[in-house]
Amino acid sequence: MIDIREILSILPHRYPFLLVDRVIALEPNVKAVGIKNVTINEPFFQGHFPPDNPIMPGVLIIEAMAQVAGILAFKSGVQGKAVYFMSIEKVKFRKPVLPGDQLRLEVTVTHTRGSVWKFSGSAYVGDKLTSEAEFTAMVSDREL
Repeated sequence: MIDIREILSILPHRYPFLLVDRVIALEPNVKAVGIKNVTINEPFFQGHFPPDNPIMPGVLIIEAMAQVAGILAFKSGVQGKAVYFMSIEKVKFRKPVLPGDQLRLEVTVTHTRGSVWKFSGSAYVGDKLTSEAEFTAMVSDREL
């Protein structure tokens, strides 16, 4: 398991953009599973369908998947590098994510070629699929 202290040492993200609380499973070069605890205190709930219908923005669910992918790439041997989003494809939002939900983010490496990595991601609340996407990232030096 990777706790928040180690995540902070891996990812450059900080509040309010750090969206992964912990990683509960990781197989380098293959798959990682991260957790995001969604609370009503999240700053995005102030402006996303308030006050009676707070829903986590889909783009932030995809960003959380990408952060899990970044951790997976780092733990797969790309320490000292940055992982940059290149594209997002086949995005589907199937069920809203609400305050009090625990989001399970499953990310799988589908292809690597040089510095380009392709991932497939799925987000679940309990056993219900809430979102899915395929995305591509580039591993590069910290400064482009």
